[in-house]
Amino acid sequence: MVIDNQLKQKNLRLKKKIEKIKVVLTDNDGVLTDTGVYYSNKGEEFKRFSIRDGMGVERLRKYAGIETIIITGEESGSVKARAKKLKIKEYYLGVKKKADILTEILKKNKVKPENIAFIGDDANDFELMKLVGFKVTPVDGMNFIKEISDYVCENKGGNGAFRELAELIIAFQSGLKRSY
Repeated sequence: MVIDNQLKQKNLRLKKKIEKIKVVLTDNDGVLTDTGVYYSNKGEEFKRFSIRDGMGVERLRKYAGIETIIITGEESGSVKARAKKLKIKEYYLGVKKKADILTEILKKNKVKPENIAFIGDDANDFELMKLVGFKVTPVDGMNFIKEISDYVCENKGGNGAFRELAELIIAFQSGLKRSY
C-alpha cells in the first residue's frame, strides 16, 4: 500500500513536469551514442547511433509536436550527418559550457526553462541540467548526474535511453496511463 502511494506520487510529479515540455535537448556522446569512439587506421572517427533513438526523435515530432535539439561539446561531422538524417534543424556543436546557450534556445523557441527536457550523462551537462524543467539521464550516466535527475532511464546511452525519454513524454502528454 505504501509503495503504491509512493509510485502514484512519483508518477504525479513526473506528469506535472512532462506536461509542460515543448522542446527536448539532448547531449550526443553518452546519450545518442554509446560513449565509444572508433578510429580507422587513417584517423577517421566513427560513432555508433541507435536506430531506435532516431525513431524516438521522429515520434516526438509526430505525436507530441516536440522538436529535438542536440547540444554537444564535440565538433563532430557525424553529429551533423545524424541531425540531417533525423531532420533536426537546430543543433549546437563545440559547446563547452552548455548552460551559456540556454537563453538563446529559450528565445529562439519561445519557451521557458520549465518547458525544456534535457537528457545528459556527464560533467559538461551538469550546469544546464540544473536550469531546465525536466532532467533525465541514461542508466549509465554518471552518479552525480543521476542525483539531480528527475528520471533515470532503464536503458544505456546509445542503446535506447533517448527513445525511452521520447515514449515517456508521448505517454504522459497524450494521457496514456504508464507505470513509470
